[in-house]
Amino acid sequence: MGSGLQLEWAPDLTQGLERLSGGSFDALLLSLDLPDSEGLVTFERTHAFAPHLPIIVLTENIDEQVEMSTVQAGAQDFLVKEEIRPPMLARAVRHAIERHRLLTALRSLSLIDDLTGLYNRRGFADLGEQYLKLARRSARGVCIVFLDVDRFKSINDSLGHHVGDRALITVSDILKATFRRSDILARLGGDEFAVLALEASGESSELLIERLREGFREFNRSGQEPYQLSVSIGMTRREADIRMRLEDLVSEADDAMYYEKRHKPRMALG
Repeated sequence: MGSGLQLEWAPDLTQGLERLSGGSFDALLLSLDLPDSEGLVTFERTHAFAPHLPIIVLTENIDEQVEMSTVQAGAQDFLVKEEIRPPMLARAVRHAIERHRLLTALRSLSLIDDLTGLYNRRGFADLGEQYLKLARRSARGVCIVFLDVDRFKSINDSLGHHVGDRALITVSDILKATFRRSDILARLGGDEFAVLALEASGESSELLIERLREGFREFNRSGQEPYQLSVSIGMTRREADIRMRLEDLVSEADDAMYYEKRHKPRMALG
């Protein structure tokens, strides 16, 4: 289009998100007027699915309230379609990419766990609140998983902290392999981990937990390390409800995790 940009087009949000999951892109131009999604919820769904991408919102009309809401929610720019010209669009994309890189670098200093690359407790709390807003707007249920490594102190004490660190990285890798890229994965501290996921159609929370457990069973069968990884898992789910609070969901999942930990048989370390 004479602007140095290579564009790929999708006719609706569903196909756009599918394309995002299978390709590498530098930025996203997002219309708020799509056949299968309209308004601010369109941005929220997309931003939750691809938080790593800078998003420039496109709209048919000037709406200061929508503009302010999308920028506050994380959009890098807001353009009216009829005013767009190739040089302006190219400049907006370049600036959006650079701003997003800077903001990502700054945010990662305070929101990312250094060891695992997952979100830390603060990142989980900040992004989790945004996720719950999205769940309410899109009328989707949410699931929180709380996970604790059993006898982690024994791994540290008997094998060394460097081995303990490798165990925590392994836990994070199994979580990444089990859950979607759009889910919020966090190490809350020590050997405690949490996941906040929007419920996907056709997939029950119980099946998700079983897939997670199978990930740990596969690791233990591999014999890669001089220890067996045992974890206690708690899960809670809620339908979209304006009254649901992140701290309540975490507390329920935490209680379920400790119930499992208290009632499971003890195992040897090796």
